[in-house]
Amino acid sequence: GLASARHNARWGVMHNPQPVVIEPCLLGEGPVWVAHVQALYWTDIKGCRLHAYFPDSGRHESWDVPFRIGSIAPTRSGGFIGACDSGFFEVDSDFADFRIIAQPEPDRPDNRFNDGKTDPQGRFWAGTMDDTETAASGALYRLDHDRTWARIDDGYRVTNGPAFSADGRVMYHCDSARQIIYAYDIDQRGDVSPRRVFARFGDADGYPDGMTVDRAGDLWVAFWDGWCLRRLTPAGEVVQTLAMPVQRPTSCAFGGPDADRLYITSSALGLDLAEQPLAGSLFEFRPEVGGFVGMPFGG
Repeated sequence: GLASARHNARWGVMHNPQPVVIEPCLLGEGPVWVAHVQALYWTDIKGCRLHAYFPDSGRHESWDVPFRIGSIAPTRSGGFIGACDSGFFEVDSDFADFRIIAQPEPDRPDNRFNDGKTDPQGRFWAGTMDDTETAASGALYRLDHDRTWARIDDGYRVTNGPAFSADGRVMYHCDSARQIIYAYDIDQRGDVSPRRVFARFGDADGYPDGMTVDRAGDLWVAFWDGWCLRRLTPAGEVVQTLAMPVQRPTSCAFGGPDADRLYITSSALGLDLAEQPLAGSLFEFRPEVGGFVGMPFGG
């Protein structure tokens, strides 16, 4: 009745993800909050576009880009670093002047870079994947401040994540195709232990995709074909399921001045927009616990 309607009006933003940019991104991915402009940036990998949302004004901007960008991160100098079809790149803040800085996989022409982000030390981590999602030819890379790179692990089918614990000592990384989230111990230098299975999912769950860690140390994970995000404790236990109005949420990142808003990207790929008019949109959700804004790339 009225009481519940009033309750929903008060808590609606808290308990339901709200669409803030209704845009059918083919493959919206890689959300990242850029503090110095107070905006959330994300990529439409298959649409070859980058997007930005400015919550204070509600403004949405987008740019055509010359290749498929899997992920970006702001740099200390004001531009961006990222990963694309052709390797690691850097670009100015207007996305006009792209420069490839490293090509780690000339021997794997069927691969492309997918998800990536910076760790608490400001190094950039990104994974590659077979573009057809069949071969386990994907790998995980670390790009250091001096623009040198290292291959950290191999044998992935579809890389997604990574995400880092608050103390920077654990890195989470998905093989979405295998429905597994792995964890690595990570040291100050960026060296990692062998990966271990952190959580494993089944057919009914969807596919673990992009993710982020909140201030309680819990991991928020978007589930492609799962219609939801799930929140997992550091022990790998699912403690919350956040229903989404779209089938293919892809990733999530904290943003806002207090890092208390969770922004969620999604994909319209292969979906009927008449049935899912919000597919591909950007959503905002206010969880009970905020999170962290990624460090700028330290190079």
